[in-house]
Parts: sequence; structure tokens; C-alpha cells
Amino acid sequence: MELQDPKMNGALPSDAVGYRQEREGFLASRGPAPGSKPVQFMDFEGKTSFGMSVFNLSNAIMGSGILGLAYAMAHTGVIFFLVLLLCIALLSSYSIHLLLTCAGIVGIRAYEQLGQRAFGPAGKVVVAAVICLHNVGAMSSYLFIIKSELPLVIGTFLYMDPERDWFLKGNLLIIIVSVLIILPLALMKHLGYLGYTSGLSLTCMLFFLVSVIYKKFQLGCAIGRNETAMESEAPVGLPNQGLNSSCEAQMFTVDSQMSYTVPIMAFAFVCHPEVLPIYTELCRPSQRRMQAVANVSIGSMFCMYGLTATFGYLTFYSSVEAEMLHMYSQKDPLILCVRLAVLLAVTLTVPVVLFPIRRALQQLLFPGKAFSWLRHVAIALILLVLVNVLVICVPTIRDIFGVIGSTSAPSLIFILPSIFYLRIVPSEVEPFLSWPKIQALCFGVLGVLFMAVSLGFMFANWATGQSRMSGH
Repeated sequence: MELQDPKMNGALPSDAVGYRQEREGFLASRGPAPGSKPVQFMDFEGKTSFGMSVFNLSNAIMGSGILGLAYAMAHTGVIFFLVLLLCIALLSSYSIHLLLTCAGIVGIRAYEQLGQRAFGPAGKVVVAAVICLHNVGAMSSYLFIIKSELPLVIGTFLYMDPERDWFLKGNLLIIIVSVLIILPLALMKHLGYLGYTSGLSLTCMLFFLVSVIYKKFQLGCAIGRNETAMESEAPVGLPNQGLNSSCEAQMFTVDSQMSYTVPIMAFAFVCHPEVLPIYTELCRPSQRRMQAVANVSIGSMFCMYGLTATFGYLTFYSSVEAEMLHMYSQKDPLILCVRLAVLLAVTLTVPVVLFPIRRALQQLLFPGKAFSWLRHVAIALILLVLVNVLVICVPTIRDIFGVIGSTSAPSLIFILPSIFYLRIVPSEVEPFLSWPKIQALCFGVLGVLFMAVSLGFMFANWATGQSRMSGH
């Protein structure tokens, strides 16, 4: 007997059955509707708890982008920044809702397979490429922090000069960290195993936030103080751009650097490549339960981002750099501990970000193949080698934030989830002119506009040379 819809004459298609089951919180394992095509999820039975899933997703959200948010606030203003941050957080939550809805309809919890379902093999290739581009950029930004901060920390401990001692060179240290710490964690078979390290990483970043707040009240107005912002001297021949001689906070401002600041904010909330892998390993998975994981993670990170940006900006005002840790004294014991905590946090985040890249490559190059340790290890090694080469060659962290935030971030947050929703949700369930699909269409158009405007401003800055004169 086929499942009947009271508003329709006839049976619902299997996609609509899966959609209704997911809406009601049921899993495919409970059995398909009699006479309908089964909606099959992956055979792997999730065992990761709700709390560990929140840790993993929060760790995927909160990465090195938190170091650039005070810089973003300096070029948008306090009120404008917080409004933009809230909008991006809400839009990220909505886009995850679109992803989970599509996954519930077709019984797929792989981003790349959603692309194939929507557009065939070409869609699968495009989605895999976007995920790889974004997560390689994220890994690069994390390793860039290790490259720039670890030599300073070790040099302070050993009373050595990182510029003179070859074994304190950042390029060498990121290779050592990649081999001894990141690679062993990246070889874990399941993402759920990293829940404990994600919890430790979040604790380290919470310590960073508390320290930023404490230093604001300890330093007061840091502009012009020898032991803080002015300790790192500008290169000879280059003026200090944007220095504010008075400690006056701007509530609303717009300048050419918004081509970097808005992508930095978007980049700080991208966790979409990790959503479906975490959904796969979630214990008792359902759309409602996974959406709750996403909402808790995004809400927590919004609070942490807002507080960090506000107190960092109110310490250094318009002189704050794209990497805020460089603004503090290298001799301060508390800041030394903060640097260690941030280094540990970003190091433990890299394996979480590597998992979706490996999964995307396996879906693209080895579809349907059984698990192989050789392939598992080889992909991790190749990725770490490529990212290390990229970090050694890229001069500044802001260029990574800007380019990736302007291209892959709007694709993952806005464009792809909206296209999936429009293509995958059956017209029998949601007609094309229904309000949910109109919302999804507007959401995708917003992503295209965001990408076009950000890239336009960025290329204009590069053409005029302004990006080279505006700091780190």
C-alpha cells in the first residue's frame, strides 16, 4: 500500500517520503514506508554524543578567523560589525538547515553526493573542488599562525633570537609540528575520535578570550604605549596607516578595507564541509538533533567572536592588525601563555578540517571503494605536504582570509545549499513558487552578490597597491 498525501491524488514519490520521515524526526533505519523506495543512509552507525558533536563542529567553526575579527571591527565600526556578524551567523544556521533538509530527502550525508544528485557528475566535481579549496585555505591559515607565533614563543623561552638561529625558523617548525602532532591525529579512522581534542582546543580559545578581556582593562588605551602596539616598529619607509592618536571607538564606518573585513567574517563561520560528516557519526541522528548541534555551536561562537572582537578593538582601536596577537608585548608572561594556547588550539583544529578534504577526494577519485588504510594515510600525507608548501610561499595571513572568504565561503554558505534545495526538494512537496523555495533562491542570489562585490573590491585594492600598505 502506497503512502497517500491528503492534498494530492496519488502516491508521494520516494523523495517526498524521505522528506516527510526526516521532518518527523525518523531515521531510515526505522524502515521505509510500505511500497516506497527505501531511503538509505550510510551503513556506519553513529556513536558520537551530542556534546562531542558540538565540540567538533564548534572547533571547525572557530579557527584562525578569530584573530582577524578585531581588525574587521576597526574597518566597519562596533555596531555595524556586530549586526553583520549576527546576520552571517543566522544565515549560516539557515544554510545548514537547507543542507540537512536535502540530506533527509535523498538519504545522503555526503556533500559531494548531494552535488551529484543535484547536477550529476559535474556537480560532484564542483562541490569536491570547493570543499578542498576552502579547507586547504583554512589549514593554511592555521599553519601560518604556527609559522609566525611558534618561533617567538620558543625564542622567548630559550632567550634566543628567531631571526638568527636556524632551528627557530618558522618554516622548519611547521614541518615538525605537521609530522609529530597533526599527522597522527589526521590518521584517526573516524572524526568522532577527535571530540576530546576539540574540547581541549575550545578551552584554549576560551582562555584567549578571557585574556583579551583582561588586557583591555589592564592596558586601557594602548595606542602609543611602548609596551604594546608601538613595540613592533613599522618597516622603514612605510607610514603607519590608519593609526588613531585618540582612543575613540567608531560605531559605524566604511572604507576600502571592507573588501577584506567582510570575507574574514564570513570565513569565520564556515563549517559546512564538516556538518555532514559530523551528522553521519552523530548518535541517534535526525535533522532536528543535528540542527540543534549546529545552532548551539554557531550561537556559542557568535558570543565568543563578538566579545573577542569588541575587547580587542577597544584595546588598540584602528591600529589593530589582521593578526591581533602581534599587537601585544612579546615579554608579557600572560600573552606568552595565550600564544601557547592559540598554537595548541589551531594545531588540534587542523585534523578536523582535513577530514572533509580526504572524504571529498575519496568520493571523487575512489567512489564505492572499501576503506583502505594505505589510501587513508597517503591522502593525509599528500595534503599536509601541499599545505606546508603553500604556507611557506604565502607572505600574509590576510591574503588567505580574503581570497578564500570571497570565493569558497559564499559558495559553501549561500550558493550550494540554496541550489541543492531548489534542485533536490521535490516539487510535489515544495512547489517552485512556494515561500521556502523563494527564500532559498534569494539566499543563493545574495551569495553571488557577496562574492562579486568582495572580489571586485579586493582586485581593485590589489591593482592600486592599497592592500600592501594597510598592515599585516
